[in-house]
This record gives sequence, C-alpha cells and structure tokens, in this order.
Amino acid sequence: MITNDWALQWAKYSAGKVAVEEFESGRSLTFLMLNQLSVKYVNYLTAEFALKKGDRIAILAENCLEYVILLSVAQKTGIILVPLNYRLTPREIDFLIHDSDPDVLIVEPKFRDKIKDIPSTAQVSHLLDLAVLQQKTGLFSSEPFIDHPQQYQQVTTHDDPALIIYTSGTTAFPKGSVYTHGMMFWNSLNTQLRLDITSADRSVNLAPPFHTGNWNVLLTPFLHHGAYTLIMKSFDADKVLDVLEKYNLTIFWAVPTMLKMMADSPLFGRADLSRIRYFVVGGEAMPVPLIEQWHAKGVPIRQGYGLTEVGPNVTSLNHQDAIRKAGSIGKENFYYQAKLVNDSGDEVAPGELGELVLSGPTVTPGYWRNPEATAATIRDGWFHTGDIMRRDEEGFLFVVDRIKNMYISGAENVYPAEVEFLLRSHPGIDSVAIIGVPDEKWGESGMAFVVIREGFSVTKEDVLAYCEGKLAKYKIPKHVHFLDELPRNDAGKIDRQQLRIISTLNQ
Repeated sequence: MITNDWALQWAKYSAGKVAVEEFESGRSLTFLMLNQLSVKYVNYLTAEFALKKGDRIAILAENCLEYVILLSVAQKTGIILVPLNYRLTPREIDFLIHDSDPDVLIVEPKFRDKIKDIPSTAQVSHLLDLAVLQQKTGLFSSEPFIDHPQQYQQVTTHDDPALIIYTSGTTAFPKGSVYTHGMMFWNSLNTQLRLDITSADRSVNLAPPFHTGNWNVLLTPFLHHGAYTLIMKSFDADKVLDVLEKYNLTIFWAVPTMLKMMADSPLFGRADLSRIRYFVVGGEAMPVPLIEQWHAKGVPIRQGYGLTEVGPNVTSLNHQDAIRKAGSIGKENFYYQAKLVNDSGDEVAPGELGELVLSGPTVTPGYWRNPEATAATIRDGWFHTGDIMRRDEEGFLFVVDRIKNMYISGAENVYPAEVEFLLRSHPGIDSVAIIGVPDEKWGESGMAFVVIREGFSVTKEDVLAYCEGKLAKYKIPKHVHFLDELPRNDAGKIDRQQLRIISTLNQ
C-alpha cells in the first residue's frame, strides 16, 4: 500500500529539519517531532475515545500546531478532520456540528462561549478542551521527545476522506466538501510542478484553518515536499512584511486585498524581500497597478484559481505573463481536464463564454451526506464550477463571473466582473463591486459600489461617463454608491450578500 503518512517518511529522511513553527509562541516541530507527537495523539485518541477510521474530529480553534499534528493523525488512521469557522455565530456553528456529526469536538478555551448553549453539542460523544489535549499529549512539555511505539496500522487509501471543509456557499446552509487523501496528494503534485517547490522553500501560512487556502495552497504541498512553514494566527500587514524578511521566506500566498495593505504599509519601502521567489495570488483578479507596484519591488506575482471542492491550485499564470495577460487566471495545471461548456453541455469555441467544468484526481467525490447537492454539481463525471469564463486564442482563461452573480437586464445577461474589471482601470477608483438590483423597467439593473482612491475625487457622473463607449448600454450600472471600503468575507472575497443588504437601504 502506498503510504499517505508524510510525517513518517520525512522523519526518516530529514529528522532534524523544522517542518512547522508557530509565530506567536515560538514553538517549532521538526519532522521527527511531528511524527512522534502525531503517534502520541493517535495512541491517546484511540485509547481514550476509541476513534477509528471514518470517525470525525471537529476543531474550533485558531491557527496552531495542533492542526498540523491532527492532519498527520488523519494520514495515519483515516480519522477525518472538520475545521470549524470560529468567526460564525453560535447558531451557524450549531449547524456545522449537527451536519458533520463529530465523535470528538476540540475547542480552544477562548471559544468555549461559542458552544456552551448550542443544541448540537448534546450529540457529540466527547468534548475536549484544547488545553487538555496539549497537557495529555505533552505538546508544550519541557521533557525531551522520545519515540513512541505505533499502536496502529496504515489503513488509509487515496479514496478516503481527510478533511471536511465547509463552503461559505450560496445556498441557505453551508455544504461540507469532502477532501480526500488522494486529492491532497495530487493537489500537492500539481502545486510543486507549477511553482517549482523544493525542500529548501519557506513560507508563512496565515489563512484561517477553516479555509482550503490554509491547508492546500502551500501547507500540504510544503509538508509533502519537506519544506518549512511558519504559522501565524492572523494577518497584519506590518508583521507580515517583517516576517517575510526576518524568516528568509521564499514563497508567500495572499489575496489582493492583503497585498494592497502591505503595499500601503510604511514598512513597504524598506522591507528587504530579495529572497522571495514570487507571491502566489488568488481569490480575485489583481489590479494591474498593484502588480506593477510589487514587480517594481522585485517580487513577481503568480495568479491562479481554485475552489474548495477541487483544491486551490487549479490554474496558474506565470509571472512573466502577469501584465501581458492581466485579468487572466492562466492555464490549467497538470492532471486536470478542463473545458468551457454552454447550457447544453457543448464545448464552446475560443472567445465564447462558457461554464468551466473540471475532471481529474483533485475533484471532490461530493458533499458530506448531501447527495442532492453532489448530483447537482457533479454530472457525467464533470464538476460544474458555476464560473463563467472565456479562453483566448493562446489558451489563457479569464473569469467573467459567477453564474449566481449574473443578473438579467432587459433580457440581456450581465456579468458584474466584466464591468468591475473596466472600472478598476479608472485612475480614481481603488476598488469596485457590482450587483443586480430590482428595476421596474428592465427587471434588474446594476448598482456599483465604489471605493475612491486616496487623493482623487470621483462622482457618479464620472463613473458612468467612464463606461460610455466601452460597454454596451445594458451593462452600464444605473446606480452608484460610494463606500469607505468593500465588505469582505473570511476568505477576503467581496461579501455580495452584505452589499445586497446595503443596496436595500440606498435605492
């Protein structure tokens, strides 16, 4: 059987090399320590709670070493990890616990109040305080690490689930995307091939642990390839610039909003980022002026595209094409089949709009205990992303919009991302988001939410005039509303649900 136990393998090859380090505490784990601790975890969890393959451990905690240790536990045993979003309300967390039905719920002390009164905890067999887990397994013990005999046999296959990651979703309730060991392996291989990852690379991971970006952009590929990861609990522009320099990091993943905040930091000019090979950027298209700003700093930008259900490394745009193909997500990575299809399922020609559908070993087998959602999304072996794209004559992909973001104005389909891309090129506009709102005459019309760049003055008339002659009339927003900043969700993406609430107050 091919092993999924990466910690065990690297403990053999590079026992004394640091695998992960926690920024806030300063604690670090070598690959040997990571393997030994994960064995202790396995022995404790199986003896104390009789956990076995297929059982679930839900975790309500910020970024910490325990997540990495528990991932190794999952690789050794087939136990499934369920990271919970600690930013949600107790009501929302209650749904996640009820849906995932964990056998053990691990809670960081600071989040105890989040679960104290929710009904779903009654169905959980074992509630475990994170501090108790640390004590029982000796994570922060001053005693030297010793080898512990394995009390388990390798039982996981590539088809077995490793994680259940809940999507923020466009439906009434989040869906638990099943992420298998095989998906993790192939995503790691895709990432290594496209980003040239080696065991000498170093990165910082500060995405929230309930997001696929935390696990699968760089963390799991780095663990797989024996590289180093620094863990931070949250993003702070000044701290990250300092960390990139002082920890000699080579690759960094972020969303454009984070890079904008870093570029605006007073530390930006004097930060020495000469060891950085490139930044990996996802979430949304990065504005050209921001790309140019980082390129002038000597930091290449590599943009890409991914999804929770397929992994975050589906496509990649080489940094050499960052300006020439501005707005593109690049081309699909290795071991994917990708095509753009119309409503009838027929592949469209270059330049035409179509939904991106994907097939390959990184595609989820489905949603946790939700066969209806699975059947609606995976059809005839193809995962339907819900993203409308076009492919140019050179094969580069461009995201036009989400199907669900589209609105219909006067019987014409309008994709907000197309209009947003144009308006972001206005010198006085820092950021923009557009949604469809009810219109008595046209059915729907566009409302643009605009953040003005510092030092500029922009009016509604300026915004509309900038669109004239560049967009069809039905695409031009009817309404313009100015904000100090755009609301964003936990993944750093624009929160369009919040914009819809704002729109009802400004019509």
